[in-house]
Amino acid sequence: MSRERVKDSWSAKKWFTVLAPTYFGNVEIGLTPADSPEKVIGRVMEATLYDITGDFSLIHVKLYFRIIDVSGEVAQTEFYGHEFTRDYLKSLVRRGTSKVDGIFDVVTKDGRALRVYPVAFTINRIKTSQEKIIRNVMGEVVEKKAEQLNYGEYAQEVVLGKIASEIYNLARKIVPLRKCEVWKTKPIKVRAKTVETLRAETQATA
Repeated sequence: MSRERVKDSWSAKKWFTVLAPTYFGNVEIGLTPADSPEKVIGRVMEATLYDITGDFSLIHVKLYFRIIDVSGEVAQTEFYGHEFTRDYLKSLVRRGTSKVDGIFDVVTKDGRALRVYPVAFTINRIKTSQEKIIRNVMGEVVEKKAEQLNYGEYAQEVVLGKIASEIYNLARKIVPLRKCEVWKTKPIKVRAKTVETLRAETQATA
């Protein structure tokens, strides 16, 4: 492709301002180029929780937002998952302690499905049986919260640490904990029958 054609291609594009969803304050999270609004729909933008809150201590939390609508030159998004940086996760590991991981598929009150990854770090090394109890607590909390909250509310409580805090307060009654986090979430696609199954499992453990 010639330089002239490349130049013409870029001159035909315009920049769209991308906003976080309302449940993350409609904060501007970036710009994306396209020659038509339709080509912007579906793009996934990355930001950090620092970009949203202005709190530098939260720069390790990466957020993903998918563009779902465009009005003029402004693109609206929805939450599309989050994860902590690897360096931050590594910094939480200590010798002589235990790390308890969990992976749970949940369905929010408004029928959206997420895979949720909580993790707990203990003060001392614990038994396998204790790990199992903590993992059960994790599952109960993330599933019950999903049943109570819509997608945006759930995303907000996960990212801001409210769900992790609830897990921590319950699990520390079993063993002393140093920290608890929900380090990752990602949307998953499920059939209607699967949604019903997940909800039934959630209600059965409530």
